[in-house]
Amino acid sequence: MSSEEAAASTKSTPEDDGMTWWYRWLCKIAGVLGGISCAISGVWNCVTVNPLNIAAGVWMVLNAFVLFLCEVPFCCQFIEFANAVAARADKFKPWQKSFFYCGMALFPIFLSFSFTTLFGNAIAFATGVLYGLASLGKKGDAVTYARLQHQKQGDEERMTGTTGAPE
Repeated sequence: MSSEEAAASTKSTPEDDGMTWWYRWLCKIAGVLGGISCAISGVWNCVTVNPLNIAAGVWMVLNAFVLFLCEVPFCCQFIEFANAVAARADKFKPWQKSFFYCGMALFPIFLSFSFTTLFGNAIAFATGVLYGLASLGKKGDAVTYARLQHQKQGDEERMTGTTGAPE
């Protein structure tokens, strides 16, 4: 691996999104499990004569393919553009991935509401929810919050002219 490839691989992981390494892995694992559940449920949903069920099943298989392509491109090594799509998907902000994954998961449910489509897309929808939670950012610590509250209280006392000391 040359130094240019190493630099390109380090640039492809966005560090400014505020996600920790374990949360990023959790999102990727949820994406893989969502892809597996969508693929299995989509194929099962296609075994029918109802055209809406077939359309929902095909969409679910397409969801599985997109989840695999975006989250784990090494599973799609036989596709030439897989790494380019994955690099582009890594540049998206977490809220953009959240809307994309949740929208992809809801569409088959609207096409054909059944247990197969509902439970097959549940993990894919949960992946979108995890990315949505990542877009909210990290929770602050209690010490910083207490310090801000104390500073705010001191500012309010200075504004009103009271110090809280007995007269």
